[in-house]
Amino acid sequence: MSPSLELPSWYPDWAPGPSSRPEQQQTPRREDPTLPFPFLSTPDRNRNPDPPSSIETSTHGEIECRDGFTRPPPITIDVLPRKDRTVNRKLKGIHLFMITINGTLGTGLYWRGGQILELGGPLAVLLSFLLVGLLSVAVMQCITEMLCIWPIPGAMSLYVSEFVDPELGIAVGVAYWFTYSVSFSAIIATSAAEFGFWPGIGGNSGINGGIIYLCIPLCLVLLNALEIELFALFEVFTGTIKLLFLVVIAIVLVVLNFGVGPSQHGYIGTRYWSEPTAFDSDAASNWATAFLMSISIATFAYVGVEIVAASALEARWPRRNEKDEARKTSDMSLIGNSVKFTAVFFSVLATFAYSLTGVLASFDIPRDDCQLPRLSWVNSTVTQCYEPPTSNTTSAFVAIAVQSGIPHLADVFNVFLVFTSLSCANTNLYVASRALFGLTSRLDGGSGQSWFLRLLSWFGKTNRHKVPMRAMIFSAVSFWWVPFLQLRGGTDTRTTIGMFVEVLAEMGSVGVLIVWLCECLAFIRFYHCIMAHRKVLQEQNISHVRRWDEDDYPYRSHGQPMTAYAAFTGCFVVLVVINGVSLWKGFHDLPFLSSYVIVLAFLALWVLLKLVRDGGEANWSFVDLSNPQKVINKILTLHDIRMGTAS
Repeated sequence: MSPSLELPSWYPDWAPGPSSRPEQQQTPRREDPTLPFPFLSTPDRNRNPDPPSSIETSTHGEIECRDGFTRPPPITIDVLPRKDRTVNRKLKGIHLFMITINGTLGTGLYWRGGQILELGGPLAVLLSFLLVGLLSVAVMQCITEMLCIWPIPGAMSLYVSEFVDPELGIAVGVAYWFTYSVSFSAIIATSAAEFGFWPGIGGNSGINGGIIYLCIPLCLVLLNALEIELFALFEVFTGTIKLLFLVVIAIVLVVLNFGVGPSQHGYIGTRYWSEPTAFDSDAASNWATAFLMSISIATFAYVGVEIVAASALEARWPRRNEKDEARKTSDMSLIGNSVKFTAVFFSVLATFAYSLTGVLASFDIPRDDCQLPRLSWVNSTVTQCYEPPTSNTTSAFVAIAVQSGIPHLADVFNVFLVFTSLSCANTNLYVASRALFGLTSRLDGGSGQSWFLRLLSWFGKTNRHKVPMRAMIFSAVSFWWVPFLQLRGGTDTRTTIGMFVEVLAEMGSVGVLIVWLCECLAFIRFYHCIMAHRKVLQEQNISHVRRWDEDDYPYRSHGQPMTAYAAFTGCFVVLVVINGVSLWKGFHDLPFLSSYVIVLAFLALWVLLKLVRDGGEANWSFVDLSNPQKVINKILTLHDIRMGTAS
């Protein structure tokens, strides 16, 4: 690189060059820059991996200092990320927020809220949404702190790889992609039930197969093929509609409770809260068991609060040629505010919205109403219906609208539910594509690699509009066939096909819980790592990881490390214990498969990666974070990825 050339915007801060800081202010250079993605080589935790082909270094004349670190002389280091493996960083804070809104808010509340009410009564609705919401807030505190430092492709996978275990990080990335890819198709399949609310549409195989299962997913694929600026505008539009409808639904629920409308119920008030701990005795032996089962169901509603970690790789990033002070201010503004606001406050918003709206619904419909959805695997033997069903719906909110007697109110509510589900499916496809792109974008596909790695690297490329089309199309078609199974087997979970589709739909919440658990573990190890090497990081002026420095650290989460330990414990208890509560009264195939198949598959993938990548002699220890030089190398590697993906 000629000294006269202008440094690109992604040029790393630690690299010396024409406009570098003076040598005495530079952070230590790595002895051996690492390729940040663990697919490429067999991991050796006692040394740093070989440098990638895209990084050219000169190691002549290194100066060995008395503190054990090496500092470079004035040399040139050229870091050249390939243009076809980067995305456009154009997303603003409002875009990140609305993408998260679309991927999270709605389906879990509108479909699962009634199921929780029928299972555990009004009090279970309040407590389950509130407690799982608090868990999601704690998890997002951990993710946000790392995300504000490194908003990079494949962040969820890379944090685990760098601070816990490389193979576990790969397994997390695969699980995250699988969760959203399968959810894209599962939501399409589930939305067909809401189309069934209107006579003439439900059960029509031509409409289901030709429009719902084929044309609608195709339209969503086309939307995801748009440039990120246009896609983000569409997400803002749909997210705004979802927020407005949520407010309208809450207001309508309050109005109906006061007896407005032609309904015969009149003023309802707290009538249906006279027995707050009533429960479905067919599903559970006591209210406590029903409540724990409700917690498991409520986790589905919070799938997506971490979506900002997948979309942050396209968040706006400051330019290298800005003035130092302006660049620092821009950095804090774009990352510290845009990413941080969505990552921290959205989980709080979702907790408030779910808890409030769920409770409002519980005031307007009794727990034993026959229109409330029940657990599909529970046989009704005791529960008596409050009144016979008058509509074909799986949502408590539509059932409330039907009973209100207000003309077309139920149709309006159902249109919104369909809109909510399809917009959620659209965002799920976006997240799946970015998850797969993040996993594969740092594979260069060189001739010296195996055919499998070269194949994976193909998905890590973007088109001329910087959209990861290959990853997006593969994510869409991987499970596109799932809804078509319902044309043959229907939605009855007592059939093999019906159970298979239901299990895939339920896997979403379990897969995200696995990811949450691993992210909490990654943060715990990251936290203790930087605190243990505090003196060295301070002396070597390693930027953005000095948690004790208010001017250097982008975001400091609250109550750490106890918050991380509480979040880790909560995820583990829900994943291992609470998800199995439905089996306490008797074994059922569907809840067992829904809760534990993906867990077993995740563990099997982790073990397989260990055996394959370590040559049959698996190293079960976590990555070594005790050596300060290795820790600094690791941090600088992540800084490289952050700056190398900026555009």
